[in-house]
Amino acid sequence: MRKVIFVAVMGFGLSSMAYAQDAPAPCGPAGDLSADLSTNVAADSRCFELRMYTADVDRDGVDDYKGGINELHQRFREKEVEIFENHGAEVIAVWQNLDAPNTLIWMLAYRDRAHRQEVWAAFAADPEWSALLEKYNVPITRPDVFMMSATDYSALK
Repeated sequence: MRKVIFVAVMGFGLSSMAYAQDAPAPCGPAGDLSADLSTNVAADSRCFELRMYTADVDRDGVDDYKGGINELHQRFREKEVEIFENHGAEVIAVWQNLDAPNTLIWMLAYRDRAHRQEVWAAFAADPEWSALLEKYNVPITRPDVFMMSATDYSALK
């Protein structure tokens, strides 16, 4: 199930953390979901968010990769993961896409959709995020976002 949840005005690298959002798809424990969505979902599932950021390739090679994928990785490495964790998200993993080298993929986990909203609001208001964004303002050409709940037979919940 693919659901792009927001069109970023800043989208991790444009100009502000405000975003337009469609009606959010539910995620999290089966008990929080409608009957049509909960059939295969674990009762104790968290809400998972898989995000893929493709750095603008036109900026690669400029100023030693300023604005490219290397700068995006440096932003995550330096502080972005820590800021999210400080606000209650669990960063499950961050990956380098080997088939699309300008794409960073990462996964976060929350208790439920409401917790996700709280984490993102706190993250957007964090002055450390503002400073980090100013230092590493990486244009993202295509943020893809997938919201998921774990199945009842998944080891990761």
